[in-house]
Amino acid sequence: MSIKTVVFDFGQVMVHFEPSYMVGKYVTDKEDAHLLERVVFDRLYWDKLDAGTITNEETLAECRKRLPERLWEVADTIFYNWIYNIPEVEGMKELVTRIKTKYGVKILLLSNISHYFADHSGEVECLKDFDGFVFSARIGIVKPSHEIFDYMCKKFDIKPEETIFVDDNKGNIAGANSFGIHGYLFDGNVEKLTAYLDNAL
Repeated sequence: MSIKTVVFDFGQVMVHFEPSYMVGKYVTDKEDAHLLERVVFDRLYWDKLDAGTITNEETLAECRKRLPERLWEVADTIFYNWIYNIPEVEGMKELVTRIKTKYGVKILLLSNISHYFADHSGEVECLKDFDGFVFSARIGIVKPSHEIFDYMCKKFDIKPEETIFVDDNKGNIAGANSFGIHGYLFDGNVEKLTAYLDNAL
């Protein structure tokens, strides 16, 4: 296959998205930490954030309904600082730089992620070498819909058959494959992904 573009997911591919770690940065009490993790990072809100259908303020207002008042301030702190508490998956930033330099491929990010992250994505070090981004909240379309892959291909003038998509979610990979993009299910093994890309590129 002639590959000209490699697309990466963000959470659990480029970085470790771990609510327990994010909460643990600010809270030591185990019961409080467990409650905050369960409420602040509830997919009930985060799926809507990813789709762009709820605001940060609305999210936190909903969280406050489920939290004692003494935890409201720390909940806000956790929410607005999560983007600074996402450790990189070791070796992934170097992999991106290497394949971009060695093979001259276009490097894109395709992520189900919020407006808040999109607003601050320029502050994320491991994304410095990326050539372009598709953030779901910005366009109101989420993976694995064919619409988001179609949007990406049109926006960046790329062909599905010349594109590899790396994601940790089986459903997203299935969506990419059925659209005609070469999907790679990432299992955390950077060496294995490197070997795959070296062979494909």
